[in-house]
Amino acid sequence: MHACTEGTLNLIAAAQAASARRFIVQSVAFAYAPGAEPHSETDPLNVSEGARAVTVRAAADMEGQVLSSGMEAIVLRYGFFYGPGTWHADPIRKPPLHIDAAAQATLLAVTRGRPGVYNIAEEDGMVSIAKARGELGFDPAFRLPA
Repeated sequence: MHACTEGTLNLIAAAQAASARRFIVQSVAFAYAPGAEPHSETDPLNVSEGARAVTVRAAADMEGQVLSSGMEAIVLRYGFFYGPGTWHADPIRKPPLHIDAAAQATLLAVTRGRPGVYNIAEEDGMVSIAKARGELGFDPAFRLPA
């Protein structure tokens, strides 16, 4: 059993033992299988290509476990972080996501998110963020005051 699979099983069991009703998990928006862009949340992840497939399979397994846990499950598929406290000050890979907008999306998911999967990234044509905009009120331009 992969460590991520076992770890997710343990987290779900702990949440259920604590009578948690919601479970929010961080995933990735840059692992979709080749196909028409922008990718929506219903598009399949690329679980079969190269060395990265191990990581993508682990993410897909984690998502599946959480979504089938019986709790109100929310999966946030984040783009590549940039901004203060990350590896890069500016976006260098697609789909990008400023760390402040990621924090805002997380707060929105906690406070008003409905169960399901949401792409959380900037508008760059790679992934669709229409669901996150419409259902969460996500704004990829959000920045904390300086």
